[in-house]
Amino acid sequence: MTADIHELNVPMDEAAVRRLRAGDAVRLSGTVLTARDAAHTYIVNDLLKREPVGADRAVRDRLAGLLAGGCIYHCGPVMRPRPEGGWECLAGGPTTSIREEPYAAEVIRGFGLRGVIGKGGMGPRTLAALRECGAVYFHAVGGAAVVAAAAVVRVVDVIRPDFGMPEAMWVLELKDFPVLVTMDTYGRSLHAEILQAAEQRLAEILGMPVPSLFRPDDRPA
Repeated sequence: MTADIHELNVPMDEAAVRRLRAGDAVRLSGTVLTARDAAHTYIVNDLLKREPVGADRAVRDRLAGLLAGGCIYHCGPVMRPRPEGGWECLAGGPTTSIREEPYAAEVIRGFGLRGVIGKGGMGPRTLAALRECGAVYFHAVGGAAVVAAAAVVRVVDVIRPDFGMPEAMWVLELKDFPVLVTMDTYGRSLHAEILQAAEQRLAEILGMPVPSLFRPDDRPA
């Protein structure tokens, strides 16, 4: 783990992302897109698995411009309309990322993502896509949603507001958003390593084998 803090601007260059290692601290600035369960299901099923038409095609084209070299943020923000128009972000902390494990690899490959921001880490399919495509997982601090919102300097736009406030895709401009690289382009996942260490330590404490904390497809190689 390094002591230096990397300053990165979104969209990010692949070479810069591949220089990052698990444990690196980063401050992110630039435009990111929030996406939770409804957005990931929509992106994969309606924009990637079939050729979109009409309004869906316009959304796909917009996302292609936002996400090439960019970041998806697993976040369900709390927004307040401004009297003069637009939105103010009141709370913008990360949501649990593992729920998007069935979709994330396709989204990374389909749009050329360079980063996924969330909390709790993700599984082996996402880790493989990060390695293949030159992207990383950024762990953001949970439980401090109001503090996180302070890094949102502007709410640029909202896509599919009909999904509802937390599930809509919000385009946010961030400034010096603090994150930690916990899954890198070299196949390392700090989340898997910590879980494996906990499993081994529990067995030592009990003096006997314990059931695995991993699902069969999640165990580190």
